[in-house]
Amino acid sequence: MTDKKPFYEVVADRLISQLEAGTAPFQVPWEPGQSIVPHNPVSGTKYKGANAFWLTMQGRSDPRWMTYKQAQSVDAQVMKGEKGTLIQYWKFSETKPVLDNAGNPILGADKKPLTKNVQLERPRVFSAVVFNAEQIEGLPELEQKPISDTEVFQRHDRAENILANVGVPIHHDQSDSAFYRPSTDSIHLPQREQFISPDRYYAVALHEVGHSTGHHSRLDRDLTGAFRSESYAREELRAEIASLMIGDELGIGHDPGQHAAYVGSWIKVLREDPKEILRAAKDAEAIKDYVMEREKTISIAQDQASHQPREAVEAQEQFKPAIQGEALGSDDKGRVAATDASQDQARTNTAQQEAIAKIAEKFSADMDERARQDFLSRVAARLDTENSPEIKIKTLEPAQQELDFER
Repeated sequence: MTDKKPFYEVVADRLISQLEAGTAPFQVPWEPGQSIVPHNPVSGTKYKGANAFWLTMQGRSDPRWMTYKQAQSVDAQVMKGEKGTLIQYWKFSETKPVLDNAGNPILGADKKPLTKNVQLERPRVFSAVVFNAEQIEGLPELEQKPISDTEVFQRHDRAENILANVGVPIHHDQSDSAFYRPSTDSIHLPQREQFISPDRYYAVALHEVGHSTGHHSRLDRDLTGAFRSESYAREELRAEIASLMIGDELGIGHDPGQHAAYVGSWIKVLREDPKEILRAAKDAEAIKDYVMEREKTISIAQDQASHQPREAVEAQEQFKPAIQGEALGSDDKGRVAATDASQDQARTNTAQQEAIAKIAEKFSADMDERARQDFLSRVAARLDTENSPEIKIKTLEPAQQELDFER
């Protein structure tokens, strides 16, 4: 990296090269459960905005980054000859002590000085150089845990809660397209069973939710651009970066979608205004934060668990993969242990069936009636026998992602 170019120009130039080569982070698919957003394992924080996107652009398979001193602090060492990656932070405020008229610090009830947050007249920029874990010796191997059926259910449950609480009507009325329509403030998608997997469905749906945050009642971005216009491309750039972040946060992966119509406009915008990548990354971070805030504190499964005996919760966990469209196995490990009292067992069975039925009803709400009834009957059969058939969501071509600006 050269000091002659501002940070934003370096980022923009690299992104333009990657866009031309088709290797930008949002142009390649990321599998569900794969973590790609950079984080610092020493400080325990995730990088945000332009820094997160810039580090993702480095193409490393390990998402861990840290400074030279941080590596040494955990008895690790940057390998000889390795070059670090520059990141920048902007400081817009600082913490100062609260003083009395005499200029002395005012103490709180805990005898510690009181502080206040003061906005800076001129923001300050700070730079740091970080190294990827692949460049460092002495770090433990990146832990790659196998993804359990329960974890798959939980990420789908979290995504479902976001869709239910985003405040935008979602209509499953399309055959092969997906879009957000600003004029009606509504999202339009194909039927759920048309998607190759639940992860793909949620990735597409949340991409359109990202666009919906631009509505004037939410984050208020410019959504007036016509298809293929620069304004349209700017919005799509924000939504794609945000989708990458949301997919990582939920573990649902990232589907690159159809970018051919936008690449030329993105390159033109970045060449004319390199600072656009900083604005886009900042807006994408805001989109991600807004969307994730829509997630309920208590998920459907957790809510059911708080009102059920422990045995019922364990049974519900066992059946979650089936309800989310994953393949059902014939071996029911971890089945609920029988209680001594037959009355308690009967209550447990009723509770678990009611809990599972409610989640199944919610997931299948947008299926056509025939598919819905078939799905629910199979779930019901699964509750009564150990040898039920597999349940899989129909595999069709993934839906096309595009905005609808009433063109």
